[in-house]
Amino acid sequence: MENADHKPQATQRSRWEQVALVVALVIIAGFILSPPWHPLDKADLIGSGICHRIPSHSFFIGGRQLPLCARCTGTYLGALLGFTTMWMLRRQRAVGMPPPAVLIVAVGFIVLMGVDGINSYLNFFPNAPHLYTPRNWLRLATGTLNGLALSMIVLPVFNFTLWKRGSPERAIRGFKELGMILVVATMMVYVVQRRIAILLYPVALLSTLSVLMTLTLVNTMIVLIIIRREAMAETWRDAVLPLALGLVCALMEITVLNLFRYLLTGSLTMPL
Repeated sequence: MENADHKPQATQRSRWEQVALVVALVIIAGFILSPPWHPLDKADLIGSGICHRIPSHSFFIGGRQLPLCARCTGTYLGALLGFTTMWMLRRQRAVGMPPPAVLIVAVGFIVLMGVDGINSYLNFFPNAPHLYTPRNWLRLATGTLNGLALSMIVLPVFNFTLWKRGSPERAIRGFKELGMILVVATMMVYVVQRRIAILLYPVALLSTLSVLMTLTLVNTMIVLIIIRREAMAETWRDAVLPLALGLVCALMEITVLNLFRYLLTGSLTMPL
C-alpha cells in the first residue's frame, strides 16, 4: 500500500514539475524575445539592473559605454574566469572549499575591493579624505579579484546544495592553481583596460552573461532551500528545473530593479 500511495504522489509531483519547467521556459523566452533586441542594448538592460553605470566609472570601447561599470565588469568577468577554470579542471561538482590559506587570500581579495570601493566613494566629496586618486583600471583589477574570490566560494556551496552526491575534492586545491588563475586574470585586466574596439562585443556580452549565471546559481540555491529539494539532483537532467527557476528569479530581479530605477530617476543610468 505504501508503494501504491507513493506512486501517485510521485506522478503528481512530476506533472507539477513539468508545468513549472514550461512556465519558466516561457518566461525566459519572453525575456529573450522582448525588446530591446540588439545584443548590446539587451546587455545594457541587464547591466542597469545591478550596476550604477556611472559614465565616469565605466569603460567606453569603440565609443560605447560597457553595460557594467569598471568594478562590476571586473567582478563578473573574474567570476566567469573562476567558474570556467574550475570546470576545465573538472571540479563541476566539487563541494570542498579551497584550503584555509587560499580561502584567507580570497577573503583578502574581497576586502581589497571593499577598500578601493570606499576610497572611490569618498572621492565624491571634495573635502573627504581618501588614500589615493581612484582609477578605472584599479576598479577593474580589484573587481576581478573579488569575482575570483566569489566564484571559489559560491561554486562549492552551490554544488553542496544541488547535488545528491557531490565530489569531495576542493574547488581550488592550492596556491599553484590560484596563481595560474591570477596570471590569466592579470592578462584579462590588461586587455580590457586597453579598450580595443574589437573587444566591445566579447567584453559586454560575457560580463552580462556572467551576471545572469552568478545570479542564477545563487537563486537556485535559495529556490532549492525554499522548496526543500536541496541535495537531491543526481544528473544534469534533474538540475534543469532548479536552474530554470533560478534564472527566472534572476530575470525578475533585474526587471524589478530596472523598473524601480526608472521610476526613481526617469533613466536607466544614475544621473551622476
